[in-house]
Amino acid sequence: MLTSLALLSLFLVTLYPFGNLLLQPLEKRFPTPQELPVEVAGIIVLGGAEEAELSSIWSQPQFNAAAERNMAILPLLQRYPGQPVLVSGGSSSVQKPEYRGADVLQEWLADQGLEQSVIFERDSRNTFENAIYSQDSLPVGADIADPKGWLLVTSAFHMPRSVGIFRQQGWHIIPYPVDYYSKPLTLANWRPDLGKNLFELSLAVREWLGLTAYYLTDKTDSWLPAKELSNE
Repeated sequence: MLTSLALLSLFLVTLYPFGNLLLQPLEKRFPTPQELPVEVAGIIVLGGAEEAELSSIWSQPQFNAAAERNMAILPLLQRYPGQPVLVSGGSSSVQKPEYRGADVLQEWLADQGLEQSVIFERDSRNTFENAIYSQDSLPVGADIADPKGWLLVTSAFHMPRSVGIFRQQGWHIIPYPVDYYSKPLTLANWRPDLGKNLFELSLAVREWLGLTAYYLTDKTDSWLPAKELSNE
């Protein structure tokens, strides 16, 4: 009986992108701004796209499928010259904490002569610490509640949890989601692809569990953060 259920589940996951269904509400929660504001208080880019250990082994920056987070840095530097740009990313690994995402970004930007334009926060181990340590890393006089708002750059599926955490810490956030995975579910988009379907399913389940855990531990003020706050 259990074997039959397992085989049926595997068959269904192979044919149907369940992860796509779970990712859609996360990725649609905070749309990409149609028009960016003329001025912002600054820019926060969350790490997670860097392969820090591989970068060290091969002596060159290595990135994963979330590299759009880092790709956004260059155009935003050009659009908002002189504004604080902070990359927040340490290591989530207990066994190898010496490999830190911000170090990879610093090397990558140094190759382009831009490392002096960016602040690197390299101690955070998760999104909650991103919000706390980013505040501690800002230049003197920077105001996390500045009405102009801080552009927050991270993967679209990760944006709801990130917004909730940063808001809870007092940041005035303007979501700038990148790195999308989901597509509208049509017959043309169905795919018999077990590997990709499992990857998206694990990504979605992990994020929904993260939203739940952060809400239950009072790291966010709502389970699924609202698109807008009344005071923003």
